[in-house]
Amino acid sequence: MSDSDALSLSLADPGSVVGTLRETGRLPFARWCPSPNFGPRPEDAAISLLVVHNISLPPGQFGGPEIENFFCNCLDHSAHPYFESIAGVQVSAHLLIRRDGSVVQFVSLLDRAWHAGRSSFGGREECNDFSIGIELEGADDVPYSSDQYLQLASISDLIMHAWPDITAGRITGHCDIAPGRKTDPGPAFDWAHFRNVLNRTRSAREGV
Repeated sequence: MSDSDALSLSLADPGSVVGTLRETGRLPFARWCPSPNFGPRPEDAAISLLVVHNISLPPGQFGGPEIENFFCNCLDHSAHPYFESIAGVQVSAHLLIRRDGSVVQFVSLLDRAWHAGRSSFGGREECNDFSIGIELEGADDVPYSSDQYLQLASISDLIMHAWPDITAGRITGHCDIAPGRKTDPGPAFDWAHFRNVLNRTRSAREGV
């Protein structure tokens, strides 16, 4: 589903989508590609943070199946020299937003994806326990597409309504929860633009 279709769905019947999210952790318009790299959240870990990442495999190249293969532990590590450096690494994210705005889901939002690593937010360690991780297909120094900003805003709005502890101030970058270790989503990600799109999305939904 395109970004505009996803936004239309969230505006037309947000209660249904939010209910589905809270019940199953699945976005109804995302393509399901289950990763084995997840686990249960701690019982006392309420979902209260959204973390924005980027990924491209090989670095700086877009459009292939490598990200999905990597998150599903079936990447051919002999296919590119860079892949040898990540052999044996087992990671995941809840969602991936492709350059065209299409969405792939790897882990239920109810479960603990392996996206943040050693991390801290607001004085609390181990962000995987209480966060949702969204990957943007991209690189730190490559501008993101308008489709990605629109889709990220639409999905963030739905997530914020499903889990109200995630406020605008609790949407952050991987670089902010793991400073010095991670740099994504990088300087190419326009936070001001994203927040403007998010505000417009939320206003449009509330006006329906």
